[in-house]
Amino acid sequence: KSATVRTRPGVPLAEPRAVTAAEAHKVQPSTESTTETMTPWDGWFSSFVKTRIGEGRYEQLRQLVLYRPDDIHNLDQMPKPMTKVPISKDGKETAMFRYPSPGSQAPVRMPQFNLDNNEDPYNNSYYTRDTGRRKDAGLAKLKVALLPQDDPRVAEMVQQLEDGPSSSPGNKGKFATGPSDFDTTGGLRATMSTNNAALEASLDANMPDHLPKPTWWTKQDEIVDWHESRGLPVPIGGTGFGLVPKRGELPVGKR
Repeated sequence: KSATVRTRPGVPLAEPRAVTAAEAHKVQPSTESTTETMTPWDGWFSSFVKTRIGEGRYEQLRQLVLYRPDDIHNLDQMPKPMTKVPISKDGKETAMFRYPSPGSQAPVRMPQFNLDNNEDPYNNSYYTRDTGRRKDAGLAKLKVALLPQDDPRVAEMVQQLEDGPSSSPGNKGKFATGPSDFDTTGGLRATMSTNNAALEASLDANMPDHLPKPTWWTKQDEIVDWHESRGLPVPIGGTGFGLVPKRGELPVGKR
């Protein structure tokens, strides 16, 4: 990526060039990638064929021979910096690869920690607050209650649910190097000390207490009108889940 070096504020150099460590603090980050192609030979064969058989016949041949001839990326896995990818239905809104460049975006927001309250700034565990994947013991008990209770296998399942998980009891802070009291989370700070009791307590503390609305909530009237205008029964809620939006298909730095 090119960068413009300034000898003094407001006066850029005539040509972008590599900078030294001493000049680094004067570098003004570039907001665009270079517009000069790195492969000037690209497309020479197609241009040669086009001049020999004509543009009309070349287009017919291209549509017949090539796989996905209208692919804007030319089947390249990595988009070229100057390729504008349409991200709106009308094609007017576009995005480019790594544009704006990372150096031109806002600085990273660093989280703040209260070290006086023994808050660990390096604890980035997610499983201790991953309530979305939490197994619901109440739901499991309801499922077991629907099974024949006189079956010994069902009785065994009921007993297992009553006893709770017996795996991963944790080492109670007793490591191979000796006892340790660095963990203030009940054992969740290290893999060898983690245990189900502390995990359940952490998940309880992180359970959501709000009532989220579905993604179609703001389009209720639009959904109803669309189905009624076509004589179709109105579904319960919106549909279309599982479809990847156009923006989700773009490997860009910022959408």
